[in-house]
Amino acid sequence: MLRLPAVSGRFYPDNPEELTSLVREFTQPLMETKRVSAKACLVPHAGYIFSGQVAGAVFSRVAIPRQIIILGVRHFPRGQSIAILSAGAWRTPLGDAPVDESLAAYLKKECPMLREDQLAHRAEHSLEVQLPFLQVLAPGFSFVPVALGTVRFDDLVVIGEALACVLAAHPSALLLTTSDLNHYEDDATTRLKDNKAIEQILALDPRRLYDTCRNEGISMCGLGPAVTMLTALRALSAQRAELVRYATSADVSGDATNVVGYAGFIFD
Repeated sequence: MLRLPAVSGRFYPDNPEELTSLVREFTQPLMETKRVSAKACLVPHAGYIFSGQVAGAVFSRVAIPRQIIILGVRHFPRGQSIAILSAGAWRTPLGDAPVDESLAAYLKKECPMLREDQLAHRAEHSLEVQLPFLQVLAPGFSFVPVALGTVRFDDLVVIGEALACVLAAHPSALLLTTSDLNHYEDDATTRLKDNKAIEQILALDPRRLYDTCRNEGISMCGLGPAVTMLTALRALSAQRAELVRYATSADVSGDATNVVGYAGFIFD
């Protein structure tokens, strides 16, 4: 199965040279910083012009391994709500990124809730926009794509515990999770709400992140993936969470009336 790009030319350039140059622009100035072996990281997934610098700050700090699980959100109500693709490749302007079939099979064994589904992934951008960063910085990687359309807490815990088992058996693999933060309120409100979510992420507390977002009306689109990731990290006895960079779309657009928040984290 070859999954063709859905947002090339919109969220990121469709010209290979321009795309490579942009990824390097977001990452190269930071590459002198010591790179760490992380259990997981959390990056945004908006258009590169808005969130590329935040994502690039994280990718510049992480020692990217050859095996990666990309845990994204299913933005559109199409296909399975817990969807995996376990074979084939995903195409970007930089070439084809192969799915890690053996790692996908292991994950499906540990998590029977996962469903093989092309439709859930076909138009989804949250996973796709991570691939050019990986292709430029870590050529030779393979990955497993998982998209979550559920926000049922009990389901997220089950998936997170299964991911912990997989990561324990593959200690060099990276769990790359993606979410934007609060959406479409003014900059001051968004920063206030985002700080409340960030506090729970740094505390590695999936239940409190879930409850905080629900109770405070924080429209974090990747709440499901983030809760799942934090559940896995707790099961793996993760010790440290670091906020690498935070921004809102107002930092680029200058429009503070209707913004989206972006944060990048590393966990080890």
